[in-house]
Amino acid sequence: MSARRIVTVLGEIDPGELGTTLMHEHLYIRLWEITGRFDVAGLPDDDELLDDELAHYIGQGGRGLVELTVPGIGRSPQRLAALARRTGLHVVMGCGWYRQPYYPATDEIDRRTVDELAEQLIGEIRHGVGDTGVRPGIIGEIGADKSWISAQEERCHRAAARAARRTGLAIATHSVGSDVGLRALDLFEEEGVAADRVVIGHADSHPSMPFYRTALGRGAWLSFDNLGAFPEAYTERIINAIVTLIGEGHQRIVLSQDVCKREMLSLFGGNGYRYVLGSVVPRLRERGLAEAQLRQLLVDNPRELLTVAPAS
Repeated sequence: MSARRIVTVLGEIDPGELGTTLMHEHLYIRLWEITGRFDVAGLPDDDELLDDELAHYIGQGGRGLVELTVPGIGRSPQRLAALARRTGLHVVMGCGWYRQPYYPATDEIDRRTVDELAEQLIGEIRHGVGDTGVRPGIIGEIGADKSWISAQEERCHRAAARAARRTGLAIATHSVGSDVGLRALDLFEEEGVAADRVVIGHADSHPSMPFYRTALGRGAWLSFDNLGAFPEAYTERIINAIVTLIGEGHQRIVLSQDVCKREMLSLFGGNGYRYVLGSVVPRLRERGLAEAQLRQLLVDNPRELLTVAPAS
């Protein structure tokens, strides 16, 4: 086992192999299978369609993709491995628990201790999911359903932290529409996880410069990963924020699109997996970001986050 490695669904790779990477996406996901949700939110169960959609991203130079679907919303380890073989993408799979309404009843989150939950994650990370042999390469997305963290969600956050410390994987959060990502960061740090091993997801759903500066100032990463999901005026505001933060010397930023619903695919009129490289990157370049800065956002930062850190 190499000292420096990234864990993909097809095994370990040298970090230098990763290339341009989207840090928060979904390939197989079902969000509608919970009580009280009456839409059909999720992605079609169609491998041929998915391959076609990903071909656009690969054609732009995309080489890696972090797939943050977890149990309860459709994680499919063997299908991810098969997709990686077909497409040549370096696919990194997540693990853990999404947010409370989606917790699988069989996982008994309210009955098990934090250490028991952590051991479940550690087992997957070290040995693979079930008998598939497919191992997660990141913990997450670990989420809060609202602008606060519930008691059960706290258990899952603490379990994620303990698993991160023992395995060296980074943690990605689902933190929507508020600064709840800072509460998650508090819990992780209480458990001994360094802030630079935490990426706060959906930062662009809460366009607050004080929030961004606080999180980055504490050493955490920000994932601007709803790019293309909002009206253009909103996206423009996020692009301005990214340029401002980089101009202030902040570097811990990653980009993605969080494709998770049928209407987000290009076949159904959405942006698909090509919006970051096809629209956001050219606009960042127009605002004066140098090629080295763009490479940092797309290649260097994902590589740093996904490289397994020494366990503690």
